[in-house]
Amino acid sequence: MELIQEQADLSAYLPADDAIDHGHALVRETADALWDATGDLPAYAAAAFAFVRDVIPHSADSGDPRVAWRASDVLATRNGICHAKAHALAALLRARGIPTALCYQRLGDEDGANHLVHGLIALRLPGSPHWSRQDPRGNKPGVDARFSLDGERLAFPVHPERGDVDYPELYAAPHPAVLTALQESADRPELWRNLPTAL
Repeated sequence: MELIQEQADLSAYLPADDAIDHGHALVRETADALWDATGDLPAYAAAAFAFVRDVIPHSADSGDPRVAWRASDVLATRNGICHAKAHALAALLRARGIPTALCYQRLGDEDGANHLVHGLIALRLPGSPHWSRQDPRGNKPGVDARFSLDGERLAFPVHPERGDVDYPELYAAPHPAVLTALQESADRPELWRNLPTAL
């Protein structure tokens, strides 16, 4: 699939915003610690991915009812669904000057029902001719997402015959429908009801 930049200028994929708040002290502190442990951008990107994937549980897996959406809150609470974890990873990557986009998939059950929009990121390392999608959702039995710059190792396969969609757009900021659902949900059960079923 050919990924499509929503913004032509790569610099649009670097700023902070309300959700990707990489100017926050906790985000900077976390980014600095990961940088000190790695020292170059490819290794840093892989370490940031592993940190968000493995250290921050997906709240559906952990049973945490809280809804975090801002990157700094995801890092502070060690909690978030796929979209929140994508915001956290985007913030850590942008904090070191790595252009990072938000990406989405529409995924449903095996019978083609209960679709929800799933969130992940794409990064573009300096000097690279292409974007690489990464899914920090968090692994569990049946889910084995890996950091890869050569070929995608995402959490979930997309089945178009079931109504799934792999959206090619690379968003510079969270999609408004996703962000509104996160911001306006008091807890995770309400969030499941509010998340968009398509973009």
